[in-house]
Amino acid sequence: MRHLLLTTLLATMPLTAAAETARETVLNGLRAVFVEPDVAAIDRYFSEDYIQHNPAFPNGLDTLRGFAAAPGDGVDYLIGNVIADEPAGLVAVHFRVTGFGPKPLVGVDMFRVVDGKIVEHWDVIQEEVTDTVSGNPMWTPAEN
Repeated sequence: MRHLLLTTLLATMPLTAAAETARETVLNGLRAVFVEPDVAAIDRYFSEDYIQHNPAFPNGLDTLRGFAAAPGDGVDYLIGNVIADEPAGLVAVHFRVTGFGPKPLVGVDMFRVVDGKIVEHWDVIQEEVTDTVSGNPMWTPAEN
């Protein structure tokens, strides 16, 4: 009887979503800005006090909201390998993007996540070079 009562209680309890990992927060945030633009989702994943270290963009969310509201034609942001240090809340994402200029760009975005929100961003970006001295490409999709 106890087992039946416990099972019934557990089955009727409201389910609460587990907190997202820093990795999940960043990937969902990137998707909301670049992959499947969703202006409303930006507030869910990014802090209003978002700190931007890219020298071409200001702090805050206005630039991200603007991009998601009117993504450029032909922009394609591909997410590659992801490295996450969950205890530190740091996530690095290797990416390739086309449509921002005449050549594809390859780079690494690094984010700091606090209390489930992206609070800070750094990046390094360069035009993709296909003929490398090593013979290794700058970009390869992540192996899942």
